[in-house]
Order: sequence, then C-alpha cells, then structure tokens
Amino acid sequence: MKFEIAIDRALNVEQVAMLYKLSGINRPVDDLPRMQMLLDNANLTVSAWQGETLIGLARSFCDYGWVCYLSDLAVAQNGQRSGVGRALIEATRAHIGPQCQLVLLSAPTAMEYYPKVGFEKAENAFVIKRTHGV
Repeated sequence: MKFEIAIDRALNVEQVAMLYKLSGINRPVDDLPRMQMLLDNANLTVSAWQGETLIGLARSFCDYGWVCYLSDLAVAQNGQRSGVGRALIEATRAHIGPQCQLVLLSAPTAMEYYPKVGFEKAENAFVIKRTHGV
C-alpha cells in the first residue's frame, strides 16, 4: 500500500471523525465540537494520506524534552496490517527525538500489537477515568 506521511498537516474534523469511524477506535465521533477540541489541543499530529484521503493519524501531546504521550493511533481498517501504523509511530519517534520517550495507553484489543512495533509493556501507570462521555 502506497501512502505519504505528514507532520502537523492541517486536518479537517469531519475527515478525522470519519477516519476514527473507519478505524474502529472509540472516540466521540458524532460530537464534532468535542472532536475539534481533540485536534486543537494536540501539539503533534502525524498523518498518513493516500492522495487527499486521510488513512491514518497519530495524535500526541509532547514536551519534546522528556515525554510524548501518543493519545491516538488510528488507521482505517482497509489500511491496517499494511505498515501505516508502524510508519506513523516511526515518524512520531523521529520527530520527537531520542531524548524523549513515547508513551501510550492501549485499548484492550491492541495489547498484542504494540510490542510488535517496539513498545515495552509498563506496569507503572495509573489512570483516573473520565466521568462523562465516551
């Protein structure tokens, strides 16, 4: 599968919501103002494109000196298992540099994927879950 990777390319909230629907990732895709907040407040987006079609997105929050939190890795189902996710992760890592660790919380269905693309399982994370919405 041929695709291009872009760093911080302008993203349309409708395109992103559609990508999340096509990827199976659980986000509030029918609440476009909330989806816009997800985009507006991420400070690093790495996207995968086939022409003008968004097929993948790595959405992160990064301080560039210590840690980068990869909050979403979404790949359209027809692009999964074709290297798109791996390319998004590699581009994110290259952009943040070697002094910065990449951290994420995995959906239960993706627990076996992340070790295959270089992540180590951590046993030292804590979460206070949201009390409203998806």
